[in-house]
Amino acid sequence: MGRVQDKVALVTGGAGGVGRETALLLAREGARVAITDLDEAAGQALVREIGERATFLRQDVAAEADWVHVMEQLQRRWGRLDILVNNAGILMPGNVETATLAQFERLMQVNAASCFLGCRHGVQAMKEHGGSIINMASVSSWLPVEGYLAYSASKAAVAAITRATALHCRKSGYAVRVNSVHPDGIWTPMMQASAPGVEAQQLLFDAKANPRGRACRAGQVASVLLFLASDESSALSGSEVRVDNAVLGMGL
Repeated sequence: MGRVQDKVALVTGGAGGVGRETALLLAREGARVAITDLDEAAGQALVREIGERATFLRQDVAAEADWVHVMEQLQRRWGRLDILVNNAGILMPGNVETATLAQFERLMQVNAASCFLGCRHGVQAMKEHGGSIINMASVSSWLPVEGYLAYSASKAAVAAITRATALHCRKSGYAVRVNSVHPDGIWTPMMQASAPGVEAQQLLFDAKANPRGRACRAGQVASVLLFLASDESSALSGSEVRVDNAVLGMGL
């Protein structure tokens, strides 16, 4: 039996990167998986790869109407939601002098407001039977990262939303766990776009070959998300799980 056998999972931003690896892993471990994204072609291709246990829904995670639609479709198809991975997000560089207000607002909307909406609708869907909500944050939510002020602020908001929602669920008597995951660099298309011309071996962490590297692979983060989605992590809620290869101790 799989670690999330017959649970119903929703993975936002699921068409690529960590979202794709998470959807594949959850499906292999027995879950039925709804993948949402703006990239319909990639999302549909992933559903064909997984098979009948997966479905794709187009979703703008910053639009509440899309959250309502997705939850309605999940209820019609599978009748419940057990796992929500708030993974969708964007990255834009900029420091306090170069970042624009428009960029700041866009990052807060896509990265942070989407997490609020996901938690809001996820709790509503799970509060009667329980479940697990996992929010994708970043080491930048607590560690200054030069040149990414607005992104860091959005991920700090994700961490705060996680803690507040976890406490609300506990005090309300809901068996809904809410945790955040804080990776450092992940070798995904988004990271590659932010470091043009830099080869993987210069960034990927390898304890022997490149101990100062910072990036991990998407599958490594997906494994952590699977643990938080499963009943194995039943005592964890309100936690900040760092997937950072000791950046906390080393600094940048």
